[in-house]
Amino acid sequence: MTLRYQLWLLFLAPVLLLAMLYALGRTIDVPLLGRDYVLRLALPAAGDPVNLPKIYGPQDRSRPLVVIDAGHGGKDPGAVGADLREKDIVLQLATTLKDQLVRDGGIRVAMTREDDRLLALGERSEIARRLNADLFISVHADSAGEQDGVSGASVYTLSNEASSRAAALFAERENEADVVNGIRLSGRSDEVNAILVELSQRRMQSDSAQFAGLVLREGEGTLQFHPQARRSASLAVLRAPDVPSVLYEAGFITNPEDAARLASDEGQARFADAMSRAVRVYFARKSGN
Repeated sequence: MTLRYQLWLLFLAPVLLLAMLYALGRTIDVPLLGRDYVLRLALPAAGDPVNLPKIYGPQDRSRPLVVIDAGHGGKDPGAVGADLREKDIVLQLATTLKDQLVRDGGIRVAMTREDDRLLALGERSEIARRLNADLFISVHADSAGEQDGVSGASVYTLSNEASSRAAALFAERENEADVVNGIRLSGRSDEVNAILVELSQRRMQSDSAQFAGLVLREGEGTLQFHPQARRSASLAVLRAPDVPSVLYEAGFITNPEDAARLASDEGQARFADAMSRAVRVYFARKSGN
């Protein structure tokens, strides 16, 4: 670029800047150009968690809170059968359950996702922890692979071995300022923290098993269960040390009969009705009523 062009650019730059400001002032309220404006920002209510999902139902925080997790999402479709994808089916099931619980009243409900987005496994249970949830339900649909005739729903809780290992890892990983079941871990030795977390994990495991039993009881005659419907496994989404958690496999999306049932309005309504009853009985027992 020649010296002449550089001089012209240096001269024109302020003129172009003023022209842009004038044009901006014609369309947007800019106080420096003699216009008044009021800027309003919607702030969350005092004490509300930030960057967390909406809570449906009563706003009374003394009411129990259920977090419903629709598995997979986004680039992860989950199991695929015929023209159905697990991520879509479980979102429909989770939404139907949320609507049922809100409609019946008395229980607060949040969902880890309400659209087609992917969450890491750790994010799902962490949402429940940050919301101080009283129950976490992760909804999935299984794949039978090459097995024929496999069908029915099952309920998973965290296995004993996985529970102890998860408690130890949590105590080792978490910041000393963290709180588990209302107990602050700061100021204690690593050994004491590990014991406290494991005790909490065992209590949550017991509560999770109680709820899993209620799901099977309330779903009897309404839902179709796998012959081995009660299961335990080392599932990352169930490892929160202070939130009772279950993973509900609604059926086998690769089984045409299961898939048709899970995709139907009637099948989803049956699921929501049985699960909602189990939730209410669980909290009634916890409250002593």
